Amino acid sequence: MPDYTILGDGYEAAISSRGGALRILRHHGRDIVTPWPQEGPIPFFSGALLAPWPNRVVGATYEFEGVRRDLPVTEPGRGHALHGLVGDADWACAEHVPGEHGFVRLTRVIEPTPGYPFRIELDVRYSLSPAGLTTTLTARNTGEDAAPYGCGPHPWLLAGPRVEDYELDLPAGLVLLTDDVLAPVSLEDVAATPYDFRSPSVVAGTAIDHAFTGLTTGRVRISGPDGGAEVSWDPARMPWVQVCTGTGLGHHGLAIEPMTCPPDAFNSGTDLIVLKPGDEHEASWTISGFSPQD
Repeated sequence: MPDYTILGDGYEAAISSRGGALRILRHHGRDIVTPWPQEGPIPFFSGALLAPWPNRVVGATYEFEGVRRDLPVTEPGRGHALHGLVGDADWACAEHVPGEHGFVRLTRVIEPTPGYPFRIELDVRYSLSPAGLTTTLTARNTGEDAAPYGCGPHPWLLAGPRVEDYELDLPAGLVLLTDDVLAPVSLEDVAATPYDFRSPSVVAGTAIDHAFTGLTTGRVRISGPDGGAEVSWDPARMPWVQVCTGTGLGHHGLAIEPMTCPPDAFNSGTDLIVLKPGDEHEASWTISGFSPQD
């Protein structure tokens, strides 16, 4: 699958047409997201775009406007529909300016299917600045019916050789606890759980694969011995963030995933976006790197 490379302000990014995914992001030569081979596949949704829902639809079924819909089960071990419909799809390049301060814009249309009988046009723009790599994802409902919608990215950030050595700064007051198949159970104050990282703390042995909200700011930062990385966004637009240490996966990095809605929002309705015909929704986030002294 072709890559589209952009450069600027000490950054180098490679965007794949596979999944519209961020394949490489380097800051002064240091990887700040987990890279993967150009020929793919995308490991653990690394850098992929998640739409028209992030995370999971539990049981791969939901009801919208009184009609039950059955989605393909894409997480067979748990029986859920995972991470939307475009995370491994082919995206088309609409614009590409490769040089210094360049950008790339890709598009993809979600066509109606029995489980998601809505037509959504997606447009994503990646651009570099001194602040880092900014991604803006726009969704337009070009169908005839209102559609449920949510989105987010899935970057795995790198800050050091082992996740356990990372210091995590996560300014979230609430965590969504889950059962043994990662279905939501209850929203709890982080102070009563092992997942309170409001004061930056080393991850150590804490296994995290949870959604957080109650954000005091839209920024999550990880720091390691070789430097760090952060994801920043507007929490009014994306009030949730999934954090995953990848414990047991054998995958390098720590996933930081800003989201417009929590897991299983198609069923709970929590922060679910409903796009009426002609409506648009835009979400944007920035990934940046910093050195140990910053």
